[in-house]
Amino acid sequence: MKLGKHPQRTPFYGVLLNLGAYYSIYWAYSEPRPLWVHILHWVIIVPVAIVGTIMTFRDYSF
Repeated sequence: MKLGKHPQRTPFYGVLLNLGAYYSIYWAYSEPRPLWVHILHWVIIVPVAIVGTIMTFRDYSF
């Protein structure tokens, strides 16, 4: 099997992306920050969480 072609890694990477998204949400709201930091955070983290969810559940057909 070639490097990067392992089928079990994609869901694992998706879980890591989701955990990173949850942790960053905790970080963003654990201390007061300026409004522009919150807006930038959500602009970045929402697509990351969506990609992570897709990667996690890509093997399930709906």
